[in-house]
Amino acid sequence: MAVAGTVGGRWWEARQHPAGASTAAAPGASGPATPASGERRILYYRNPMGLPDTSATPKKDPMGMDYLPVYEGEEADRGSAGQVRISADKVQKLGVRVEAVALRPLARTVRASGRVEPDERRVYTVTAKFEGYVERLHVNATGQPVGRGQPLFEVYSPELVSAQREYAIAVQGMRSLATAGSDAAAGMKQLAESSLARLRNWDLPPDQVEALARTGEVRRTVTFRSPVGGIVTEKKAVQGMRFSAGEMLYQVTDLGAVWVIADVFEQDIAAMRPGARAAVRINAYPERTFPGTVTYVYPTLKAETRTVPVRIELANPGQLLKPAMFAQVELPAGDPRPVLTVPDSAVIDSGTRTVVLVQLGEGRFEPREVKLGARSAAYVQVLEGLREGEQAVVAANFLIDAESNLKAAVHSLGGHAGHGVPALGAASASAPAAGHKGQGSVDGIDAKAGTVSLKHGPIASLKWPAMTMEFRVANESLLRGLRPGIQVDFEFVERQQGEWVITSITHR
Repeated sequence: MAVAGTVGGRWWEARQHPAGASTAAAPGASGPATPASGERRILYYRNPMGLPDTSATPKKDPMGMDYLPVYEGEEADRGSAGQVRISADKVQKLGVRVEAVALRPLARTVRASGRVEPDERRVYTVTAKFEGYVERLHVNATGQPVGRGQPLFEVYSPELVSAQREYAIAVQGMRSLATAGSDAAAGMKQLAESSLARLRNWDLPPDQVEALARTGEVRRTVTFRSPVGGIVTEKKAVQGMRFSAGEMLYQVTDLGAVWVIADVFEQDIAAMRPGARAAVRINAYPERTFPGTVTYVYPTLKAETRTVPVRIELANPGQLLKPAMFAQVELPAGDPRPVLTVPDSAVIDSGTRTVVLVQLGEGRFEPREVKLGARSAAYVQVLEGLREGEQAVVAANFLIDAESNLKAAVHSLGGHAGHGVPALGAASASAPAAGHKGQGSVDGIDAKAGTVSLKHGPIASLKWPAMTMEFRVANESLLRGLRPGIQVDFEFVERQQGEWVITSITHR
């Protein structure tokens, strides 16, 4: 039975594999090798420098570097152009986090500095419309509070005295000619009315005019009273001085309500709306907030500070707010109506295109070019490119180059997205992070181009052999202190396809 089993097995094997055939692929056959049981299948080999070049069989690039294998499960999803597929364990390692594209109001707060100023409509100037002399001061100090109708000062004017006498004589003559002919009485009446009009035009108090008409007694001085209750903010009158017609003698300001003139930066001025509520804080009263209302946006811009004045009116109970005080103002800005938004951290701005990475399913991502609108502190409006409910990638919790920021983070998510979108592919399918480390010596520096040539040893994370190549630096400060021949340790990332950027370099 044993012999019969052996013979039968050989006969069956001959049936399955005729003479001349081999179970192994012939040497030089094209296509990836068939893996043994339990091994991952190699799909193709990719260029080790990140260039868009693949091969079905192992080979070397012009510098002698081996092409890197891409295994099943690590390839980009070819079912849809531009999509990226990565494994679930890599998503977990990278700390990828998504947030839904949703309708949100983009209300925000604009903060500006300002100063307290008097309400210009509540500032009154006290002056005389005739020449004269200051006979007596009733209020003799700047800053003194006064009430409405309170006497301020008394003046003597020869012209005013003459005008009073003329009116008194006209009134007396009009009474005497009351029984005379109509022409004489009418003429005297016209003279009296003319004299009375002159006194009224000179702002002689009505009670003094009435007393003059009743008694005929001419007063030597005239008393000027405050037109409003407030504070004497300016006093030029001095007892005994001579003044001219129209010269300002007192200025009285009502501080029951004041203005705050806030300097709003140019980029925020479009969000300012008259009628909006504002919150004002004063350093002198840190525990209090004074509510106000935006009443006017000035039409001029200050070229020195690139700011536009915005006027805020607010009540001043107890006159706590003093003119010239500094103020901190919070102004509401933005449209309270909900609009389609994504978190600000989801946006990748290359300078020429703006992209958001969208999660299509478990481990599948797609870059979307978007058009953005208004911004708030944490969110940005999306005008085109996304739909409500889609999941946008907003965070990946690992260290990335400060210059590449989110672009370098998206680098580690797998294959290149294509279509000219920079930094959407990983530098290496087998690298768990975007950064790589190396050691070597400086071969040359081009400060104008922002590059350094390094003669470095093997890079294990990329399977590079030792060679001399040129790197770009993330910022010019990294070139300081470098000179040819010194030994350095450096870290670098692939910012764009085939562009290697040094993010840190130190002397050894």
